[in-house]
Amino acid sequence: MYVKGVGPARSGMLETKGLRTVEDLLAYPPFRYEDRSNVKTVDQLAPGEMATVIVEVRGTKVVGFRRRNLGLFEARFSDASRAILIGKWFHGAYLEDVIKPGHRIALYGKVEIDSYSRELSMLHPEYEILAEDEEGEAGLHTGRIVPIYEAAGKVTARIFRRLIDRVLQTLAAPPDPLPAAILAGMKLPDLWTAIREMHFPPQNADIRVLNAFRSQAHFRLIFEEFFWLECGLVLRRKSARVLPGIAFKLTDRVREQVKRMLPFKPTAAQKRVLGEIARDMESPAPMNRLLQGDVGSGKTLVAAEAAIIAIENGYQVAVLAPTEILAAQHYLYFKKLFEPLKYQVALLTGSNTKTEKAQYKRALETGLIQVAVGTHALIEQDVAFRSLGLAIVDEQHRFGVMQRLRFIEKGVGGTESSAGFGVLHSDVVVMTATPIPRTLALTLYGDLDVSVIDEMPPGRRPVITKHVPEDRIEQVWSFVQREVSRGRQAYVVYPIIEESETQAIKAAEQMYGHLSTEVFPQLRVGLMHGRLTPAEKESVMDRFKSGEIDVLVSTTVIEVGIDVSNASVMVIEQAERFGLSQLHQLRGRVGRGPERSYCILVTAKLGDTARERIRTMVDSCDGFKIAEMDLRLRGPGEFFGTKQSGLPALRIANIIRDAEILEVARREAAALLDNPEDDVARRAAVAYVKGHWRRRYSLVQVG
Repeated sequence: MYVKGVGPARSGMLETKGLRTVEDLLAYPPFRYEDRSNVKTVDQLAPGEMATVIVEVRGTKVVGFRRRNLGLFEARFSDASRAILIGKWFHGAYLEDVIKPGHRIALYGKVEIDSYSRELSMLHPEYEILAEDEEGEAGLHTGRIVPIYEAAGKVTARIFRRLIDRVLQTLAAPPDPLPAAILAGMKLPDLWTAIREMHFPPQNADIRVLNAFRSQAHFRLIFEEFFWLECGLVLRRKSARVLPGIAFKLTDRVREQVKRMLPFKPTAAQKRVLGEIARDMESPAPMNRLLQGDVGSGKTLVAAEAAIIAIENGYQVAVLAPTEILAAQHYLYFKKLFEPLKYQVALLTGSNTKTEKAQYKRALETGLIQVAVGTHALIEQDVAFRSLGLAIVDEQHRFGVMQRLRFIEKGVGGTESSAGFGVLHSDVVVMTATPIPRTLALTLYGDLDVSVIDEMPPGRRPVITKHVPEDRIEQVWSFVQREVSRGRQAYVVYPIIEESETQAIKAAEQMYGHLSTEVFPQLRVGLMHGRLTPAEKESVMDRFKSGEIDVLVSTTVIEVGIDVSNASVMVIEQAERFGLSQLHQLRGRVGRGPERSYCILVTAKLGDTARERIRTMVDSCDGFKIAEMDLRLRGPGEFFGTKQSGLPALRIANIIRDAEILEVARREAAALLDNPEDDVARRAAVAYVKGHWRRRYSLVQVG
């Protein structure tokens, strides 16, 4: 606020972009650059060239409708050469109050010959009005490669240039935090040079390299941001490894129980991943492992095998899901798997009655319940386990870091248990069906080891995906009718519109009525939605699995965990309302048997992004390719749920665009912190992370 030219009003506008300090301002990168170095007088301009001129406004007029800014705004400019240049802006009537006769103005654009007057002109040129006190600053805005910033309220790109230049002129160069050996070894510019050149590149800079964020200055600043982030993650990982954990025993009894539970022969990938988990569980250090795999790859089955290891060693297991619907599905799945083993499985969510909650909490505390499945209700302070040995977290990116930490701490025995378990940290398996490249996974889940199930169960055939406009919906219903007549079953799914489950349930109920009475009167149509009780959901799914229901109308409650091998058709209504990952999850509900399966995406109007999503679904069944497209379409912040995951909102670096630099930074951070020979540099790095980076990113338990 106290930088000259900012003040209280502008500081409030800057804060909307997260710019609260001078450091924030200097780390605010231009989103692109324009080469305005070709400065000419008007009489030197040639048609077809991109050029900059500094001119005076001689006159203006609006042709057409002023009232709705639909008119053509036209201005006549001249300079000391007395030659005339015309500027035109379509739908620019509002500029009549901005560009006025007598203004000094810098114009940048393509020079053309006006088709009416035959005079030199520019159509929609970039413009910057130069106030009298800014005449000497024209060199910031023209005659060079000029940085273009995203505006913050009324703080325009021009104001940003002026403020940043003022700060750079005023401040002394700060000390460079990067270790000297890394600076020298990677031939990186020093911090101050990098900051100056990011904002005001040298004259000989390549505009294409700048706009790709690959100049030396950009590389250094991106690398630094990733380097300190990775240092923090390495330290957090190291600190987790020194905590006391449980050394589980892999006995013959454990192996026997796993065999009794398995519904089919596991894939080689499932066996490999279970081996990795079992080795971790045998170790006395707490396990922190990410279990990643595509839809239908069998992650939950592997988690169930890990649960048996904990239970047969006398410990309890907790399964945390982000929604009640998903928690209910996990509950049904684990209950069915563990029925032959006589393990007690309970569901604890916000929907339980007060009495039920009290009973479950008592049973958990006394150890009568071996597997507790639930939502955030499991994290509540008054929920205590007798001996929590394994915590399974599903779709981790939908929980905050602190929420996950609170959950894991349920396994820290605050008091000595009667079984003598003592103060030990539970093992943790985090599951995600959102496939992401390994380097990104290691950053997003920086304190976790990564296991990937990269193989589908045998006999799985790719699902054929078709796109159908809603005006051809009758053809879809005819196709569903044919599949059912062949002995198959179908899902019809409706989206949760604008986070309103009530509207989705209403739509599903209306369609249930329409399909059961008008479209498929001779078929058995069922209804499933999130307001049903767990018992009602279980009843509906049992009837669908046993073949008593031909067509199941549902909201997205069937997104994860439902496995009916005879279901061969998935119809997704209003598919344009779903994200790519959710569409892929829903498609994963079919194709689980030997028969050819189909996913039909029914859409109304399609925007460009929705069209790209639908095309991706039709073209690919590969979860990794779909996740990469999802990342590209939504951006990393929205894709990962940045605020929820604990992943920082990066200033200059972009975790997708700069994946190669991230890999380099990760390698360098690990090399520095694992190097006992350079203790001085290592200690300095740890101090910097604790003092500076930790405050900014709130990395939990760093160092």
